[in-house]
Amino acid sequence: MGKSGGMVTSESFDSLASYWRKSRDSAMWNCIFVLPSWLEAWWHEFGFETELYLGAVRKGETTLGIAPLQLRGGEASFIGSANVCDYLDFVIVPGREADFFNILLDDLKRRDIRRLDLRPLRPNSTVLSHLVDIARDLKYEVSCKVEDISLELGLPPTWQEYLGALTQKQRHEIRRKLRRLGEGGRVNYRILEGESAFQFMPTFLRLFRESGQDKATFLTAQMESFFLSMARAMAQAGLLRLGILELNELPVAAVICFDYHNTVFLYNNGYDPEYRFLSVGVISKVLCVKESIDRGRGRFDFLKGAEEYKHRLGGKEVHLYGCQISFR
Repeated sequence: MGKSGGMVTSESFDSLASYWRKSRDSAMWNCIFVLPSWLEAWWHEFGFETELYLGAVRKGETTLGIAPLQLRGGEASFIGSANVCDYLDFVIVPGREADFFNILLDDLKRRDIRRLDLRPLRPNSTVLSHLVDIARDLKYEVSCKVEDISLELGLPPTWQEYLGALTQKQRHEIRRKLRRLGEGGRVNYRILEGESAFQFMPTFLRLFRESGQDKATFLTAQMESFFLSMARAMAQAGLLRLGILELNELPVAAVICFDYHNTVFLYNNGYDPEYRFLSVGVISKVLCVKESIDRGRGRFDFLKGAEEYKHRLGGKEVHLYGCQISFR
């Protein structure tokens, strides 16, 4: 037990998953990319060059939160990487942030960790809302800057209200694209969940790979293995949803989404380039927004990246930060 009166215990992914199942509805689990199933899938595929630090921060009999970190050469960073994890954070019981970070910092310094490199971060992350001030009070060196953007939108109760909130041009474009696709044949948009969603993943990956050279280059054998492991894990957690756009019963586009805490996260998408002229890629996302409204969800997160379609569908920019903290 350190000067802060607490301790950090090393956890396994199994013990972390058990903790999540008991507290999954808590606001502390507000970042989908630090859920145990996601962390484990990433670590098993990419974590071979660092030391795992999966720490439960405790004070007395109370667990204050989880520090999902990896260590290398005196530096600690989040488990995950910006190319597949849109934002990351610590998992902390609301109201216990000060105790959590003081205990964690004591433990990291005892392990000869002298620098934190934490990214990507939403503005409301515990790092920016609490850790930065604590570090500055301790006279540590702190540097935070905007590194990327994400887009999201609040969802109204009805589809018509959503359309009404768009500009006239945006509204016209959506209606025109939907009408043109309908003229091309029988259109169907359906959702797969659980094991059915996982079984569709090979088709999704084919569409993903075919929809652009940049995506084909990104989808290495290792990345494909991660996508499959992640999809299975998230399906088992009850969070994976695949939206499939079909034209004349042929899948022409698909989206991977996660449904969590009243928010739909649009993680990735792919489409058949032979149907690009019908805008099937954009329409699959439009219908994903509509389906989320129909199910009463309150927020739609397009996640990281400034693609133009996100703005045209009503997304609002959110800055994502990187933060480095050096101990003295």
